[in-house]
Amino acid sequence: MSDKKYVLAIDQGTTSSRAILFDHGGQIVSVGQLEHEQIFPRAGWVEHNPDEIWDNVREAVGQCMTRAEINRHSIAAVGITNQRETAVVWDKTTGKPVYNAIVWQDTRTQKICDQLAGDEGVDKYKEVCGLPLATYFSGPKVKWILDNVEGAREKAERGDLLFGNTDTWVIWNLTGGIDGGVHVTDVTNASRTMLMDVRQLAWDEKICADMSIPMSMLPEIKSSSEIYGYGRKQGLLVDTPIAGDLGDQQAATFGQACFTKGMAKNTYGTGCFMLINTGEEAVTSKNGLLTTVCYKIGDNKPVYALEGSIAVAGSLIQWLRDNLGMITTAPEVEKLAAAVDDNGGAYFVPAFSGLFAPHWRSDARGALVGLTRFVNKGHIARAALEATAYQTYEVMEAMVADARDQGVELTELKVDGGMTANATLMQFQADILGVPVVRPQVAETTALGAAYAAGIAVGFWKGEEDVIANWAEDTRWTPEMDTDKRDKLVRNWKKAVTKTLDWVDEDVD
Repeated sequence: MSDKKYVLAIDQGTTSSRAILFDHGGQIVSVGQLEHEQIFPRAGWVEHNPDEIWDNVREAVGQCMTRAEINRHSIAAVGITNQRETAVVWDKTTGKPVYNAIVWQDTRTQKICDQLAGDEGVDKYKEVCGLPLATYFSGPKVKWILDNVEGAREKAERGDLLFGNTDTWVIWNLTGGIDGGVHVTDVTNASRTMLMDVRQLAWDEKICADMSIPMSMLPEIKSSSEIYGYGRKQGLLVDTPIAGDLGDQQAATFGQACFTKGMAKNTYGTGCFMLINTGEEAVTSKNGLLTTVCYKIGDNKPVYALEGSIAVAGSLIQWLRDNLGMITTAPEVEKLAAAVDDNGGAYFVPAFSGLFAPHWRSDARGALVGLTRFVNKGHIARAALEATAYQTYEVMEAMVADARDQGVELTELKVDGGMTANATLMQFQADILGVPVVRPQVAETTALGAAYAAGIAVGFWKGEEDVIANWAEDTRWTPEMDTDKRDKLVRNWKKAVTKTLDWVDEDVD
């Protein structure tokens, strides 16, 4: 391929939308990025404005291309990656959302989940969709919108409303919107809705009926790497193939070249997400993990993963900054934490949206425990950082138990995401896990994975072998903590987790 050809990735994330241009070597050429508003109408409710997201995507693309001094003729393909379970419902005749996007962190659908579970419990649909009934996933969010937005259900029954996670929303707008926009999603995003049969890769009519969601609302399920359509409404990308689509965590797994059964990665972003490749078999977890599609390249068989999802990681540092004013920029937390030798006995369990994997306790709420007069803001900063490492330990503990049933042992963990820049956290993570933690040279593996999927679809890259060839190690942290200390810290963390449970009473929304 010509050195002047690139692949553009659009990363529609929880806090911002980014456009990143990659060359054939998988290196970043330029970046555009805009944050969008986090809307909190009530406690436990989290929303985004879909129109603001679309406007920001267009501007980020413009920034990225301007900084690289290129036009659409230099772009071989566009790949999309996104915050996965965040649900958008819009009117296909006007192109306007009927309600704000309900974000994956939102907990308002707990009563819906409880009603759906009935006497059968939260695992009612798990054998079909791979997921427990939880507020995390898209399906209950769509039901809430149809049940609570005036006129929405009637429009849906008439076939006027469309649903999608934000990948679907962006692709629909990119390819024309009300003027012929393509209504699609990929298997990885579909596997996060609770509405797809994870083995058949098709919408499950029974689950959709139970949730009162008309099938006409649902996007067509495609592979993660194929041409879905061409740019139209976004003038800068006219006639450019839109050819890759992966949910953010699956995209990071792809970008990390975790193509072999047993390979695992952890992404440290707003939340924290660990995936382990289980090959062509959809494995049902016995230890609180999710069964999800990892990726599907064109007509090839799907590859599956087990996932541990942590709701709050980087967003805890953001909370220290925005809600408490302890720091003015996120990187300051490392300096503050480094001012003390340890956590001073303080443990911070950030169950702001309940506890996700492996607990799945929606009744949990955040707790800062073990406080004495000795504890200062340095200890609290350190406890906040350590919370991500402890939560990751719990997920890995469950993952190792499930993986052992598959004859797999984890020997190292590939890591990516913004928090991997924090060396203090990464060393502590290696110490707590007891295995090496490895960061690649290109840390933006989420966007890179989407770029690879799009580039493979149009022949810019040959396939997984090019991804493997491009991956290179940057930094490796090896465990230094003795076993007794590690065991004590983990034991105290697990004690702290018990203090967060049963906090939400039945009469509290």
